[in-house]
Amino acid sequence: MLKIGDIIMKNPVVLAPMAGVCNSAFRLTVKEFGAGLVCAEMVSDKGILFKNEKTMNMLYIDEREKPLSLQIFGGEKDTLVEAARFVDKNTNADIIDINMGCPVPKITKCDAGAKWLLDPDKIYEMVSAVVDAVEKPVTVKIRIGWDDQHIFAVKNARAVERAGGKAIALHGRTRVQMYEGKANWDIIREVKQSVNIPIIGNGDVETPQDAKRMLEETGVDGVMIGRAALGNPWMIYRTVKYLETGELMGEPSVREKMDVCILHLDRLIALKNENVAVREMRKHAAWYLKGIKGNARARTAINECNTREDLVVVLNGLVAEAEEMESQATVG
Repeated sequence: MLKIGDIIMKNPVVLAPMAGVCNSAFRLTVKEFGAGLVCAEMVSDKGILFKNEKTMNMLYIDEREKPLSLQIFGGEKDTLVEAARFVDKNTNADIIDINMGCPVPKITKCDAGAKWLLDPDKIYEMVSAVVDAVEKPVTVKIRIGWDDQHIFAVKNARAVERAGGKAIALHGRTRVQMYEGKANWDIIREVKQSVNIPIIGNGDVETPQDAKRMLEETGVDGVMIGRAALGNPWMIYRTVKYLETGELMGEPSVREKMDVCILHLDRLIALKNENVAVREMRKHAAWYLKGIKGNARARTAINECNTREDLVVVLNGLVAEAEEMESQATVG
């Protein structure tokens, strides 16, 4: 059982906080496929303090998503603490997560994200200040290190625990690796053995079998799924089922995929406006189309869609093609 502070998850499968992706429309869709915990995309501490409209919209949480972890980032203690206080008092998030793993230069240049991985003392100072300022449980997302010469994963995890952090999500890559190369599960196991708070393993979980193997090989308390869930919330459902019963559920049909894609689109339209939602949905639709025959032509058409109706026509066209091919195969 995965428990963070006094928040108990119904299973150990966690949706990763992916920037530009994990808004309420996507999170709710994944939640309905059974995720034990969903994480919101990272939000700037200064964006919160300056009441930036886009930032404030990112704090919206549908009650059906809960339990939910809301992630903040920043490089200065005072602003990070103030932002955490705001999230604590003014949102319905269950958990406040601090990002110490984002490898993107525009974040690390501000002394935020993965830049913290170089200084366990700063991690302790920042986390303890946030823990003291809020009532919600505080967690931290980190990577194993900055580069191969600076892997302070154990020291950093101990600093988080000492500061009062309630759990750590650990990505098995360094900052320099970005999202390339292989995730180091050995270091994840080493960190798990070094602290007493829950560790959620992240990196190279692409199938339900990978999730089970990570839990068994590293001893982590939870498994975090990121890119494998893009356009594929079935990955969450199949993983939960596989961990619970050992049964590997089948892949969805083209119709099932497109139906959920349209549901996701409609939620995005409700969250934003149609024009913005359709443009944003283009990348999601491309992910939903992965592995479907004829998807290259459909992707080109999707990139020209500007209305819900345009997009739905393309998606339904794919379903019709797939079902036609299936019926011909059956007849043949």
